[in-house]
Amino acid sequence: MNQSFTVTGMSCGHCEKAVTQAIRQIDPQAEVRIDRSHNLVQVQSQQPREALSRAITEEGYAVAA
Repeated sequence: MNQSFTVTGMSCGHCEKAVTQAIRQIDPQAEVRIDRSHNLVQVQSQQPREALSRAITEEGYAVAA
């Protein structure tokens, strides 16, 4: 299932890597695409949206509702 998140606070490649790793801790098979200039994180995963969102926020980034 393809899910999109608006994530603020990502300012560099390290931020992208941190978000990707947080998502992959929940789902190691997840495909993650990040467009930092648009604050967009797209995830191909079967995990619930809430679990993925929580992983991102626990990493220190804000996820828009």
